[in-house]
Amino acid sequence: MSTASPLSLGNLALSRKEDFKAFAEAPRRTRPEELTRAALGALGEAARTKYNLLRRLWHANLGPIRTPQLAYIHEDLWDIVDSNLQDGDKAKGAVAIDAFPGLGKTTSVLAFARDFHRREIDEQGRLTEKGDERWPVCRVGLTGNTGMKDLNRSMLEFFGHPGHGRGTTAQLGKRALDCVLSCETRLLVLDDLHFLKWRHSSGIEVSNHLKWIANEFPVTLLMVGVGLVGKGLFSEGGSGEAALAQTGRRTTRLGMKPFTIDSEAGRREWRQLLLALEQRLVLADKHPGMLADDLSDYLFARTTGHIGSLMTLVNRGCQRAVRNGAEHLSRDLLDKVKNDEASEHARKELEAALEKGKLTSRPRTAERAA
Repeated sequence: MSTASPLSLGNLALSRKEDFKAFAEAPRRTRPEELTRAALGALGEAARTKYNLLRRLWHANLGPIRTPQLAYIHEDLWDIVDSNLQDGDKAKGAVAIDAFPGLGKTTSVLAFARDFHRREIDEQGRLTEKGDERWPVCRVGLTGNTGMKDLNRSMLEFFGHPGHGRGTTAQLGKRALDCVLSCETRLLVLDDLHFLKWRHSSGIEVSNHLKWIANEFPVTLLMVGVGLVGKGLFSEGGSGEAALAQTGRRTTRLGMKPFTIDSEAGRREWRQLLLALEQRLVLADKHPGMLADDLSDYLFARTTGHIGSLMTLVNRGCQRAVRNGAEHLSRDLLDKVKNDEASEHARKELEAALEKGKLTSRPRTAERAA
């Protein structure tokens, strides 16, 4: 496996095969040692600078955490990918991860793609029987102007094909197919699919192109986006949408939900997430229950149960706590830390309900223990 350093992992473009390999094969990050306040104060200037750099990197990369949502998504993805081992004469089923922003779609998909890459390399080796390099995963990020030619070019750019800059749509497509066949690629990830204008001609063209890929490429299409139902990916009927119907028939839609606190099970899941996150923090004055007990309601109000917003807030809070010497997270400190606009917009209403006792994020078992 690769030995990419933590610093080098911050300078990757996952739309290129070498960078994706570095991401997928990088060793687990080494958790910085937890120092007491006294031990931290005893460090020399150079040692303290290095230690704080390690903590900055660590807190900026706390995930992914194996939440119930991530576990369910991965189980479904393994079912679909492993069932797509049909012979080449059969079209393979596609997957669409369709959910609101901030729920961990891309994080979950990249974690799965990393695990799939590792499994294929471990089982099949780095070279195919014909001696070509094996690239189990191809990952492409889409833009609002993506058409068939752009999609083909992006696949070729991932593989580093010298002919990605010239040729017709059909020629680029054939070259992309050759790359997939030669490299025995089995998973094609299309991220940010919602950028396409599905109800316009370019969207219809790409939908038809996706069907061509499903028919001709021996890959599982894994598409990631926001509001794909509304965009028409799964549409049936209607003269303007009929061309999209077959894509809907062949595609399994998977969703992701935010954490909720309107049930005991939901509150337990929220608490388990905070406990897992709390254990990963490297702060000198951290204490048990700092997140799960002291800040449970506050963090839910600040993030509305969206794991992306939670990870952002805690990461930024840790950076400030290290920088200003607080060495722990508190409401006073986090009140000074800005979070994404959607979370800040919904914050006041949730805070009011939690403060009046109309809602609680703490399960009954945790309340009795406290």
